[in-house]
Amino acid sequence: MERIWAPWRMTYLASPVREVGCVFCKVRDTAGQDRELLVLARGKHSLIMLNRYPYTCGHLMVVAARHTAELDDLDDSELLDLMRGVRRARALLREVARPDGFNIGVNLGKAGGAAIEEHLHIHVVPRWIGDTNFMATCGGVRVIPDGLLESYDRLYQALGRCP
Repeated sequence: MERIWAPWRMTYLASPVREVGCVFCKVRDTAGQDRELLVLARGKHSLIMLNRYPYTCGHLMVVAARHTAELDDLDDSELLDLMRGVRRARALLREVARPDGFNIGVNLGKAGGAAIEEHLHIHVVPRWIGDTNFMATCGGVRVIPDGLLESYDRLYQALGRCP
């Protein structure tokens, strides 16, 4: 069997404390640690953050501030802020990562593919022509060539250019 080394995962695996409660609510309620929590921007009703377990470099999430799993629970101002976050996340990725396209989507419920099904969030995934290679096809793994904090720093620096 071939080995793929991913030493950055050891911090998570060796952690004696596992997440209890909603991870997005904890991020929303934690002030002063945005870089460590990978939060790029906070809106009135949402936040933009890097996905800690990305599909590709720059995989962002726009997270509803209110703890709900349902789109129907959000009022018009919450929905508008969420979609403005998606638009800003896309503009930010276009500025910094220059992808050829995007996957933007919401996974609702376990059957819909939601890994964190209790808190509504929208994935904004940059895509490049040819970004699926033999590693994903044959090995069933993805190669993410950039570190999360390095990605965070580049994206954060560009925030002012992406309203």
